[in-house]
Amino acid sequence: MPVSLRLDKWLWQARFFKSRNLASQFCVNGRLRVDGAVTSKAHYAVRPGHVLTFSLHDHIRIIEIIELGTRRGPAGEAKTLYNDLSLPKPVKRDDPAKPLSPAKRDPGSGRPTKAERRAMDRYMETLDDDLP
Repeated sequence: MPVSLRLDKWLWQARFFKSRNLASQFCVNGRLRVDGAVTSKAHYAVRPGHVLTFSLHDHIRIIEIIELGTRRGPAGEAKTLYNDLSLPKPVKRDDPAKPLSPAKRDPGSGRPTKAERRAMDRYMETLDDDLP
Protein backbone atom coordinates (compact mmCIF):
# COMPACT_ATOMS: atom_id res chain seq x y z
CA MET A 1 0.00 0.00 0.00
CA PRO A 2 1.37 3.44 -0.90
CA VAL A 3 2.56 5.90 1.77
CA SER A 4 1.00 8.91 -0.01
CA LEU A 5 -1.32 9.50 -2.95
CA ARG A 6 -2.11 12.40 -5.26
CA LEU A 7 -4.95 14.55 -3.95
CA ASP A 8 -6.98 14.42 -7.16
CA LYS A 9 -6.62 10.66 -7.37
CA TRP A 10 -7.74 10.18 -3.76
CA LEU A 11 -10.80 12.43 -4.27
CA TRP A 12 -11.70 10.40 -7.35
CA GLN A 13 -11.19 7.04 -5.58
CA ALA A 14 -13.28 8.23 -2.62
CA ARG A 15 -16.07 9.04 -5.11
CA PHE A 16 -16.36 12.77 -4.46
CA PHE A 17 -15.97 13.35 -8.22
CA LYS A 18 -17.12 11.35 -11.24
CA SER A 19 -13.82 11.70 -13.04
CA ARG A 20 -10.24 12.35 -12.10
CA ASN A 21 -10.17 15.31 -14.47
CA LEU A 22 -13.01 16.99 -12.52
CA ALA A 23 -11.15 16.35 -9.26
CA SER A 24 -7.98 17.83 -10.75
CA GLN A 25 -9.79 20.95 -11.96
CA PHE A 26 -11.39 21.38 -8.54
CA CYS A 27 -7.96 21.27 -6.88
CA VAL A 28 -6.35 23.65 -9.38
CA ASN A 29 -9.09 26.24 -8.76
CA GLY A 30 -7.95 26.46 -5.13
CA ARG A 31 -11.27 25.38 -3.64
CA LEU A 32 -9.76 22.89 -1.21
CA ARG A 33 -7.89 23.07 2.09
CA VAL A 34 -5.57 20.41 3.42
CA ASP A 35 -5.10 20.70 7.19
CA GLY A 36 -6.37 24.30 6.99
CA ALA A 37 -3.99 25.46 4.24
CA VAL A 38 -5.41 26.28 0.82
CA THR A 39 -3.85 24.19 -1.93
CA SER A 40 -4.11 24.62 -5.67
CA LYS A 41 -2.04 21.58 -6.61
CA ALA A 42 -3.73 18.44 -7.83
CA HIS A 43 -0.47 16.56 -7.27
CA TYR A 44 -0.40 17.41 -3.55
CA ALA A 45 0.55 14.24 -1.64
CA VAL A 46 -2.07 13.27 0.95
CA ARG A 47 -1.59 10.75 3.74
CA PRO A 48 -3.84 9.16 6.33
CA GLY A 49 -4.60 11.71 9.04
CA HIS A 50 -4.89 14.71 6.71
CA VAL A 51 -8.12 16.70 6.99
CA LEU A 52 -9.67 18.05 3.78
CA THR A 53 -12.15 20.94 3.82
CA PHE A 54 -14.09 21.88 0.70
CA SER A 55 -17.50 22.99 -0.48
CA LEU A 56 -19.32 20.58 -2.75
CA HIS A 57 -22.93 20.94 -3.95
CA ASP A 58 -23.76 23.77 -1.50
CA HIS A 59 -22.53 21.71 1.44
CA ILE A 60 -19.24 22.20 3.30
CA ARG A 61 -17.45 18.88 3.67
CA ILE A 62 -14.80 18.19 6.32
CA ILE A 63 -13.15 14.86 5.57
CA GLU A 64 -10.44 13.06 7.52
CA ILE A 65 -8.45 10.62 5.41
CA ILE A 66 -8.30 7.20 7.06
CA GLU A 67 -6.85 5.09 4.24
CA LEU A 68 -5.37 5.48 0.80
CA GLY A 69 -7.20 3.42 -1.76
CA THR A 70 -5.64 1.15 -4.33
CA ARG A 71 -8.53 1.41 -6.79
CA ARG A 72 -11.83 3.17 -7.41
CA GLY A 73 -14.21 0.63 -5.99
CA PRO A 74 -17.90 0.63 -5.13
CA ALA A 75 -19.41 3.31 -2.90
CA GLY A 76 -19.34 1.08 0.18
CA GLU A 77 -15.62 0.53 -0.23
CA ALA A 78 -15.04 4.24 -0.91
CA LYS A 79 -16.67 5.22 2.39
CA THR A 80 -14.07 3.21 4.29
CA LEU A 81 -11.34 5.57 3.02
CA TYR A 82 -12.50 8.56 5.05
CA ASN A 83 -14.28 9.78 8.15
CA ASP A 84 -16.88 12.50 7.49
CA LEU A 85 -16.55 15.20 10.18
CA SER A 86 -18.89 17.72 8.54
CA LEU A 87 -22.23 18.77 9.94
CA PRO A 88 -25.28 16.95 8.60
CA LYS A 89 -26.71 18.35 5.40
CA PRO A 90 -29.62 20.71 6.12
CA VAL A 91 -33.03 19.17 5.48
CA LYS A 92 -35.26 20.96 3.01
CA ARG A 93 -38.58 22.01 4.48
CA ASP A 94 -40.67 21.43 1.41
CA ASP A 95 -40.75 17.92 0.09
CA PRO A 96 -40.89 18.19 -3.72
CA ALA A 97 -42.78 14.91 -3.96
CA LYS A 98 -45.55 16.15 -1.66
CA PRO A 99 -48.13 18.36 -3.42
CA LEU A 100 -48.68 21.79 -1.98
CA SER A 101 -52.02 22.46 -0.32
CA PRO A 102 -53.86 25.69 -1.16
CA ALA A 103 -53.48 28.53 1.28
CA LYS A 104 -56.20 28.88 3.88
CA ARG A 105 -57.92 32.21 4.47
CA ASP A 106 -60.93 33.49 6.34
CA PRO A 107 -64.13 33.72 4.30
CA GLY A 108 -64.66 37.24 3.00
CA SER A 109 -61.04 38.33 3.33
CA GLY A 110 -58.81 39.01 0.37
CA ARG A 111 -59.78 38.38 -3.23
CA PRO A 112 -63.01 36.55 -3.92
CA THR A 113 -62.92 32.93 -4.91
CA LYS A 114 -64.27 31.81 -8.27
CA ALA A 115 -67.56 30.71 -6.68
CA GLU A 116 -67.91 34.04 -4.86
CA ARG A 117 -67.14 35.93 -8.07
CA ARG A 118 -69.84 34.03 -10.00
CA ALA A 119 -72.35 34.71 -7.22
CA MET A 120 -71.51 38.42 -7.39
CA ASP A 121 -71.93 38.41 -11.19
CA ARG A 122 -75.36 36.74 -10.87
CA TYR A 123 -76.40 39.29 -8.26
CA MET A 124 -75.26 42.19 -10.48
CA GLU A 125 -77.22 40.78 -13.43
CA THR A 126 -80.40 40.69 -11.32
CA LEU A 127 -79.83 44.33 -10.37
CA ASP A 128 -79.40 45.27 -14.05
CA ASP A 129 -82.62 43.47 -14.93
CA ASP A 130 -84.58 45.40 -12.28
CA LEU A 131 -83.52 48.82 -13.60
CA PRO A 132 -85.92 50.50 -16.06
